[in-house]
Amino acid sequence: MISRIAWRNILRNKRRSFILITSIVVGVLGLVFTEGFAVGMMQQMLTNQIGADAGYIQIHKKGYQSDPTLENSMTDPAEVRSVLRSDSASLDYSERLRVFGLISSAYNSYGVSIVGIVPNEEKKITTISEYVAKGSYLTGKPGQILISASMAEKLKVGLGDKVVIMASQMNGSIGSEACRVTGIFETFNSGFDQSHVYIPILTADQMLNADGLVSEFVVNPINPNDMSSIASSIRDGIAGLPENAGKYEVLTYEQMLPLLVAQLALYKQALYLVAGLIAFALIFGIIDTMLMSVMERTHEFGVSMAIGMSNGKIFTMVMTEAFYLAITGTAMGLAASYGVFLPLSHSGWDLSMFSASLKSIGIGSIIYPVLDASSVVQTVLIIPIATLLGAVYPALKAIRLQPVEAIRAT
Repeated sequence: MISRIAWRNILRNKRRSFILITSIVVGVLGLVFTEGFAVGMMQQMLTNQIGADAGYIQIHKKGYQSDPTLENSMTDPAEVRSVLRSDSASLDYSERLRVFGLISSAYNSYGVSIVGIVPNEEKKITTISEYVAKGSYLTGKPGQILISASMAEKLKVGLGDKVVIMASQMNGSIGSEACRVTGIFETFNSGFDQSHVYIPILTADQMLNADGLVSEFVVNPINPNDMSSIASSIRDGIAGLPENAGKYEVLTYEQMLPLLVAQLALYKQALYLVAGLIAFALIFGIIDTMLMSVMERTHEFGVSMAIGMSNGKIFTMVMTEAFYLAITGTAMGLAASYGVFLPLSHSGWDLSMFSASLKSIGIGSIIYPVLDASSVVQTVLIIPIATLLGAVYPALKAIRLQPVEAIRAT
């Protein structure tokens, strides 16, 4: 009976019910949009970092992560290759020879991270080849170099121009190599672009007189969800190498990018505060609207009390009205959110006017929102709970009415 009465009360004043449902729909949209775009930004930041350079898993000589110098490179990379090849069906890998050095043109010189790569292998691991805006990707021929658009502008060079790269060799001598600009890339991270150049690993080996040294192996699982199990498998394989003695370390991106991972975790915690603020604002809107409904029905409540309806039933009736409104508004809000998110998840939200700021933190100018299951569950829980909390005070107000005075009210 209470359920039917609650529905009739909702339908009796359609305008007020519409206003209340609309406020709930707006709350749902606000919560879903805030979380969707925030999660999308965070995922893009992490994905861009993994795709541009880090990869999912890296293998180094122990100590290289804390002191990435040529002296800490692997002297016998063949044994690591053998471990990776034994599991080649579930992963791709690439090897690099990385050193900090100097790049110079006739106009300027800058300190950069010089990364020697195997172009065909690197293409399977990172997205650098996809970011080549001018020219072409490395083919592996000696004397090629891939630089960023911002670096080309600083050096005042273009495609086909020569630059000189220099870095310290193992014996302390300075190795140098003249390279011709083969391609110019531009990623979503301006800081990364200004600090990285790419050359074939054979050119790096020759310049550094490295005799086959490898700084790192970068590994990507065929299925990213298998990252942890593959990392464990690689560790087990390396542990079984003869005379290993713990000379290698296998790190996942969480270990390689601790600050970024911590930043993303902090950002997710901040979303709970945003959700709380939206729910808090919604509670006050519910209180105002439901209190108006209760005050308009003072005479009705007085009559109900006079004929024997208990306070518990009156309280339950008001709360049931709020519950039905909450469920209706939440369902409509989720449907509206899905209708808006579906096209935006494919086309993205173009924020080109803020592209410089977004690139400084490693995000592209187009944000693709992500509506994940946790956001939906959180919305389904928070909005109805906020609505019910907002209805508690009006419900208490209703049961505190004195029957005689309530009946006299007009």
